[in-house]
Amino acid sequence: MLRVLQIVRLSSRCSSSFVSRMRFLDGLKQNDDVCSAALQDAHMFLFHRLSPLLQRNHQGTFKTAELRTSDVQSLLENLGSDRTLLQEAVLIGCTEQNQAQFCLDIGGLDQMAAEELCGGTFVDLRKSFFLLSGAEAPLVAKAQALLRWHQTSGFCSATGQPTHRNQAGSQRTCSSSGIIYYPKMSPVVIVLVSDGERCLLGRQAAFPPGLYSALAGFCDMGETLEETLSREVAEEVGLEVQSFSFSSSQHWPFPQSSFMMACHASVSPAHSQLCVDHSELEDARWFSQQEVLSALQTPPHRGGGAPPTPWLPPKHAVAHRLITEWIQNTKS
Repeated sequence: MLRVLQIVRLSSRCSSSFVSRMRFLDGLKQNDDVCSAALQDAHMFLFHRLSPLLQRNHQGTFKTAELRTSDVQSLLENLGSDRTLLQEAVLIGCTEQNQAQFCLDIGGLDQMAAEELCGGTFVDLRKSFFLLSGAEAPLVAKAQALLRWHQTSGFCSATGQPTHRNQAGSQRTCSSSGIIYYPKMSPVVIVLVSDGERCLLGRQAAFPPGLYSALAGFCDMGETLEETLSREVAEEVGLEVQSFSFSSSQHWPFPQSSFMMACHASVSPAHSQLCVDHSELEDARWFSQQEVLSALQTPPHRGGGAPPTPWLPPKHAVAHRLITEWIQNTKS
């Protein structure tokens, strides 16, 4: 009986909608003809010089402008471009109904004309993160990252010869050597440090005024996650980490494409005096639970006027998740 139950459960998992979608996407990546066929009736996300097209809905909020292939074909024709530009679309996913999703950058065409025809606006991706909700922000982040990778990977680093993509855009191959390149992400550790009563937040000079976030740094070659975490905290604020725990991970499209590994870390309350490296951070300081709660309610600073009240990363950012987890843990 146990053997039968195991077979039934395995069969159920193998026929799940998730498994079906993953195998469908893998088939599109492996077969150019199948991918080309899927492109003819797909959901399309447009970008203009890496800024996604957003539309305002009836509630006054923003959403991604999800077009169909036929809509984009008509748009290209109205803007004086032929349909061959559509072949530069990149596969980014599929719907619950196994409808392929592609993204396309039309940066060579007139932006204002495209916005008028689509009834939307091309919005910088950083700003988009504060305007979008649900799963839309990660999807446009993935799309932008793939589009940027194709725009900067036109030549082989070994031979200098042109590279050519497959139809899905999941890889590029050197025309001379046959070397295959895949999109890459840089590993980054992001950590929220606590002394038990307070959490540590910092800001870089490049941040918008008033924005504070968790500490973060790129992994050096050969480092483990824990080594990077300990080193970054020591370098940036002069503290020695006692312990840490892994929280979650996230793709983050800035400044290029990063793989964020999010952690909580603790330091001794008796050794929590900060020594900030101002070549790394403009500022870093301890925040009480009440200060964090207030910052979570503060909207992004628009510039001008008095010095801004501290505010925090958008809900889509893994830094925001770390901060809200800390609040929940300190309350319990």
